[in-house]
Formats: sequence, structure tokens, C-alpha cells
Amino acid sequence: HWLFQNPHLLKGAVISVFRVLVGTGTCLFATGLLAYIVTLRDFSGRRFMRVLFVVTMYFSGGLIPTYLLISSLGLTNSFNVYWIPGLINAYYMLLIASYIQNLPESMVEAPRIDGCSELRIYCQIILPLSLPVFAAVAVYLAVQHWNAWFDVMIYNPSGRWDTLQIYLRRLLLEMDMVQNLQNEMLIQSKFKNLKPLTFRAATTIVVTVPILVVYPFLQKYFIGGITIGAVKG
Repeated sequence: HWLFQNPHLLKGAVISVFRVLVGTGTCLFATGLLAYIVTLRDFSGRRFMRVLFVVTMYFSGGLIPTYLLISSLGLTNSFNVYWIPGLINAYYMLLIASYIQNLPESMVEAPRIDGCSELRIYCQIILPLSLPVFAAVAVYLAVQHWNAWFDVMIYNPSGRWDTLQIYLRRLLLEMDMVQNLQNEMLIQSKFKNLKPLTFRAATTIVVTVPILVVYPFLQKYFIGGITIGAVKG
């Protein structure tokens, strides 16, 4: 009961949901488009692009250079910092590309001969045919954005775009401080019926329930998507 009396939780929940929708949607579209590009047989640079993005999976600039880059681009203290840096994901690009490669080539050759642009082919043909893998990746991305808090703490010092996870983290830290207070009278008067363990359980339920509600609707696509790379016997 005390958890839901916090006035900032509703604001944080709205921002978290908005982040999940925007971050997941933009990453799916951009990463899927890149995956389609690297599967084009007529594109001579597709192998180079694959190697280039695979290298980024093993080597990164580090936290400090990344922060300096984000700061120089003016993304700090803005909502854009939640989705622009993650617009392209190398791992998901390879996953989607492996699925697109298994699609019949004739599905894109016919509209290409009729004069369709590659963007139109991607939006009207590749996306509908690749729905299982996109749904599986969407589940992963949604969970990542919903549970993210570290980037919020670093790139949002003003607190204007604090997500639900940041507010819950602060409340958990406050509860840890309360647990260490020496003044028993203060604890009994203000937190008489509140236990740290109970509060942790409540925050866990608040964070987990939205994912549990969404998952059943995407379960069939999720199961099909994660078995894409399985070896057939």
C-alpha cells in the first residue's frame, strides 16, 4: 500500500512504457532493415558490413568514451538517449538476417522486377513474412528496455526522464537506510507495518507483472523465433 502512495511512480511507469514502445519499435525497424540489406545478394559490401558489426559485439569504446559521445551529441537529459544509442543491435541483426536468408528469393524478385523499391519490399513483404523472428526479438528488446536503469542514472542527472525502475531503486535504497536506523521510535511510528523483505517482494511484482501480461500473446512467435538457429536432424 505504501509503495503505491508514491506520486512519482505513475510518471515513471508512463515513461517506462513509452520507452519500451519507442525503443522496441525503432530498434526492430532499423535492425531489421540492416539485416535485410546484408542479405541482398547483389550488394557487394554485405560481408564487410557483417564483419564490421560482429566486431562491435566483442570490442567497445568503454563507458567513459561512450558517455563523452552521448554528451557531445546533446542526448543527456532527454528521452532520445533511451532509444537512439540502441537503434542498431548487432546480435539481433544477425539473428534476423539468418531468418530472412531462408525466405524464397522469388518472393522479392517479382516485386523488384515490377519496380518496387527495396524499402517497400522490406516493409510490405519481408516484415510480414518474418513476423516470428521479429516477435521473438521484440520480447527480448521489451524486457531490456523495461528493466533498464543504469543508463537512466548516468545520462539523466536532472531526473526529468526517470523511469519506474529508478524510482523503485531509490525506494529500495531508502528502505535499506530505514533498516539501519538506530531510532526505533521513528521506525515504529512511520514504518510500523512495513518490512524491507515485503517491500522488495512488492517492487518485484510491479516490475514483473507487465512482462507476464504481454508474454502469452507473443509466446508462439517467441518459441518459433528462438529455434531459428537449431540444427535439424
